[in-house]
Amino acid sequence: MRSNPTGRQLRLGTELRKLRERAGLSSTQASRLLGVQQNQISNVEAGRAGVSPERVRTLGCHYKCPDRDLIEALTDMTSDRTRGWWEEYRDRLPAALLDLAELEHHAVHLRAAVTVHIPGLLQIIDHARELFRQVVPELSPPDIEHRASFRIKRQDVLFRDRPTPYAAIIHEAALRMQFGGPAVARKQLQHLLAMSEREHITVKVLTFDAGSFPGSGQSIFYSGGPVPLLDTVHLDQSHGPTFLDAETQLSMYRVLLDRLDGLALKPQKSRDFIHNLVHDL
Repeated sequence: MRSNPTGRQLRLGTELRKLRERAGLSSTQASRLLGVQQNQISNVEAGRAGVSPERVRTLGCHYKCPDRDLIEALTDMTSDRTRGWWEEYRDRLPAALLDLAELEHHAVHLRAAVTVHIPGLLQIIDHARELFRQVVPELSPPDIEHRASFRIKRQDVLFRDRPTPYAAIIHEAALRMQFGGPAVARKQLQHLLAMSEREHITVKVLTFDAGSFPGSGQSIFYSGGPVPLLDTVHLDQSHGPTFLDAETQLSMYRVLLDRLDGLALKPQKSRDFIHNLVHDL
């Protein structure tokens, strides 16, 4: 029995519960169909107990789920036994940060829209260190290094053999912030330019001239799952990351990100804009 299920394990249980409820079945009825005790269904849905791929397919059949792609995606979530690199940080960082790294690792595509900060997956380490120096309550130097190194390791999803497609919309305000001073700011902008030249990465700038825009003041991150129902929104907040996966929430944030994308400069004009900011530093 798991005492601390990961975000991915919790999501699998949540999706199985949703399927059961859509089928109009109680956990007791589901347990009878599967030939197990009722508490086993409850533990699986709470992420406290594992479930085999075969049983996920059986449950999908009992729940009369017509979405084969969804069932196979859920099956993949049970069969992945890999302990990711983030596990080495389990006793050093909040569990939500580890869940974020796991989420990004398995994402099919990633999107971001930020107003004040450069997206974490595009930060240089000096920029990240400066951000963590400003955390309240104050972090110790070793804790700052743990968080900074963790942030940089998360960026592996953009450099591995099959990198994850990544699209970032960055407000001009974030580009003009000089965290760590002009020298660090210049290196950060130069890094953004280099990353934007990669085939799988799109960087677009939302300028002050765009005026008002939806979602202002939020840092929004969107992780695409193997099927849209398994997408996740991650909101970066001072108390830590918040994850949203309700269908209405996912739909709202897709629309919001699409609207921001339409307001932002095209990729080449965005690169030209960033080039000019580097020149002015």
